[in-house]
Amino acid sequence: MESTPVKYLVMIETQEGMTARFFDAQRRHMSDIDASSEEVVVMLHGLVAAPIEPGSPWLEVLSSHNPQELAEAKIYTLEV
Repeated sequence: MESTPVKYLVMIETQEGMTARFFDAQRRHMSDIDASSEEVVVMLHGLVAAPIEPGSPWLEVLSSHNPQELAEAKIYTLEV
């Protein structure tokens, strides 16, 4: 069985600290890891973050986060 490739990495503060949340192209949650891990640093090299804009579909996807966390979150589109 093929796994769905990760398309987006969302850097967002949580109660546990800065978290890297992974999503596929349909914005389905795949997994979370500690944002300070070496893997995250390597994945983000050369990428530019985008904020969550008003009306963005990310607001629904990340609805479990509070407004401050959402305001500070950064979205990265990964090269698949």
